[in-house]
Amino acid sequence: MSTPVVPSVLFVCVHNAGRSQMAAAFLTHLAGSRVQVRSAGSAPADAVNPAVVEAMAEAGIDISAETPKVLTAEAVQASDVVITMGCGDACPYFPGKRYLDWTLTDPAGQGVAAVRPIRDEIEQRIRGLLAELDPPASA
Repeated sequence: MSTPVVPSVLFVCVHNAGRSQMAAAFLTHLAGSRVQVRSAGSAPADAVNPAVVEAMAEAGIDISAETPKVLTAEAVQASDVVITMGCGDACPYFPGKRYLDWTLTDPAGQGVAAVRPIRDEIEQRIRGLLAELDPPASA
């Protein structure tokens, strides 16, 4: 019996402190071990945006221990799907990868009230992505 292939998704934004952190957290929360999830930033911040941490906590997801990570070519190469969120040309391109660009408002410098609609849009997009990936349920 062969081991099922687990799809790998990389979320990339500039600071890896808001949008990509929320997307990675939602996908991890909804897919569990059925999808390998990474996030990174082209110019990572020192910490995840506190308003983003608070908005995700309201959704029942704790990302308070997450830290922004630097985008590497290796992370892109190891991913099946690369979803960019405003990092522009900073994301390396490798043939054979599926690239999506999600236009989302940047939550940087905004309060939790402004982050909530961004969070909700990301959750909807993640649910759609998960349906597309359609990973098999764990046996």
